[in-house]
Amino acid sequence: MKDRCNNPNSKIYHYYGGRGIKVCDEWANDFKAYYDHVIALPNAMGNDLSIDRINNDGDYEPGNVRWATRLVQQNNRRKKFTKNQTT
Repeated sequence: MKDRCNNPNSKIYHYYGGRGIKVCDEWANDFKAYYDHVIALPNAMGNDLSIDRINNDGDYEPGNVRWATRLVQQNNRRKKFTKNQTT
């Protein structure tokens, strides 16, 4: 999470940090604060679940993360545009 948002050398940085997605300061500087928050979420660490941003244009921050299946995450992607589309 931190690498994809903060490291321009990450292969997927352009999908995250390159789009302006950040990890909130509290979580970026305090793993325990992050862990305590996500472990308290519904379905915490359930089978085949991983952390997902509810608003995929939003940051990794309290109120914008949940545990989700791969299918839910695949359906929660931003729209891709062709060269001729603007919206």
